[in-house]
Amino acid sequence: MSAQMNDQSRALSSNAWLKSYYFLRFAVSAAWVALAFTVAKTGSPLAAVMLIAYPAWDALANYLDAQRSGGLGRNKSQLLNVVVSVITAIAVAVALGRGMNAVLAVYGVWAAFSGVFQLLTAARRWKTNGAQWAMILSGAQSALAGLFFVKMAGGMEAIGIANVAPYAAFGAFYFLVSAVWLSVSDARRKSPQVAS
Repeated sequence: MSAQMNDQSRALSSNAWLKSYYFLRFAVSAAWVALAFTVAKTGSPLAAVMLIAYPAWDALANYLDAQRSGGLGRNKSQLLNVVVSVITAIAVAVALGRGMNAVLAVYGVWAAFSGVFQLLTAARRWKTNGAQWAMILSGAQSALAGLFFVKMAGGMEAIGIANVAPYAAFGAFYFLVSAVWLSVSDARRKSPQVAS
């Protein structure tokens, strides 16, 4: 019985971090989307900074999460996500000199890879944390969005930061759903303990 309670308390402690992490990811993504649709929509220098900052933030966030979950050595999918996101931030900085179509192509490749890595991370966590279905959906959708971005980048229509914003908005939504779902799951886990 004590071993089971230890497992439960470990899961609750791990979920406490994940809830904070998911709420933070939601807040940052939501703020990024709001800026993309307002201040940065006109293609200002702010838009360029934001386009570089988004994958850079993803790299930092994955690094912090992996460190709280046993380190990058134990979380290979997050290690790969960190590496791909850092490379993407650099590639976006270079692509900005060639135009938004090149930037969108870089974002497409990044979204495809990071989506797969996010899906793998969520699948691994399912056993220990549960409530990972939204992160799995988010990873799958990110991978599909990446293919769409690459196709769109080869087209002739005008592209701006607003083309990337819906992708970030869906990410924000999934992070919020995951945080709320974990909160509900934890409340259910705690309720039998309170009753006893």
